[in-house]
Amino acid sequence: MAYLSMGEAHRRITEYLSRFSDAVSSQDGSSFKSLFALSSNSPYLLSLADALNLFQDANRLIKQSENYSQFADILVPLFRSLQNYRQNNLLEAYNAFEKTANAFIQEFRNWESAWALEALYVIVYDIRVLAEKADKELASNGKSPEKLKGAGSVLMKVFGTLAGKGSKRVGALYVTCQLFKIYFKLGTVHLCRSVIRSIETARIFDFEEFPKRDKVTYMYYTGRLEVFNENFSAADYKLSYALKYCNPQSTANIRMILKHLIPVKLSIGILPKSSLLEKYNLLEYINIVQALRRGDLRLLRRALQEHEDRFLRSGVYLVLEKLELQVYQRLVKKIYIIQKQKDPNRAHQVKLEVIVKALKWLEIDMDVDEVECIMAILIFKNLMKGYFAHKSKVVVLSKQDPFPKLNGKPVNA
Repeated sequence: MAYLSMGEAHRRITEYLSRFSDAVSSQDGSSFKSLFALSSNSPYLLSLADALNLFQDANRLIKQSENYSQFADILVPLFRSLQNYRQNNLLEAYNAFEKTANAFIQEFRNWESAWALEALYVIVYDIRVLAEKADKELASNGKSPEKLKGAGSVLMKVFGTLAGKGSKRVGALYVTCQLFKIYFKLGTVHLCRSVIRSIETARIFDFEEFPKRDKVTYMYYTGRLEVFNENFSAADYKLSYALKYCNPQSTANIRMILKHLIPVKLSIGILPKSSLLEKYNLLEYINIVQALRRGDLRLLRRALQEHEDRFLRSGVYLVLEKLELQVYQRLVKKIYIIQKQKDPNRAHQVKLEVIVKALKWLEIDMDVDEVECIMAILIFKNLMKGYFAHKSKVVVLSKQDPFPKLNGKPVNA
């Protein structure tokens, strides 16, 4: 840090306070929001933090001025948060910023218009980010991380403030999305339900009036929730919506959506092209798609084992594991096609022994009884049409459409 005189430090602090006061009096939301963005590491705020760490009497400047004293509950902890953030004291930075956030929420309630909504967005974002950093600091010191949970409570207050009638309600979806990020991070996704009910059942909210950015994020997270619940039709709709309206320049966001949408598509019988997987670096799905095309159970299991950690982190492992039924269907279909080429009149009669031999060739050891059980499940799930000739150990396939296509319907439907 370059040398900073006491006079220069004083000037920087008074300039900030003047900008704060001017933004409030003129209701200049654009200027106002930049005054709170700690995690942005803007040179302006970092230089202010340096000034605050040198000039220790900033609180007096705030409290003695008519222009600033009414905002002391916002500014005093904000300055303390800035100082600690600059010195990498992240726990103290969060604690102080939470006080600023609570004071800002109270002030925001009193402003009739939504002019400070962008500043509120910055505070909502930063309280989540600072909480995550504070929790890392706590964990590294052997203490229980608890600040992200506290940030969630603060954001619920913000949501309550925005959930009334008027122009402020348009901000409710942004706050909801930040809450989703917290709940997913904490593994408390069940808490999303109450917020979703508020958005989707309250008459005061018109989903189409929210900004596109927030709608895309909302559909992404609610789509992921539908994946957890194995409601694949709803998951397909929501994640497809997020993909359709996502900024085409946001490659990272598109990749995030596809990580969850691809397993959903696979579950309803829609296979992505290899070019798509390569474009968005989703190569972990290539062998899974190939396994489905070939009816290769060995390849599917190897792919699941190789990328197990990645699929578990994404929450899609169980979805992909259930693709085994489709792989069995493709395997039987291949046997049926080969038999049809040799003897069209008897192609619909598939001996269980033949399936056992095909599985052994794939290094999958199963006996006839196990295969019979799987074939019964395929028929029950409508992945195959036919019946058993139990005594002769033969699957007799329907002569009309023996392998129905899923056509976008989940196997569990």
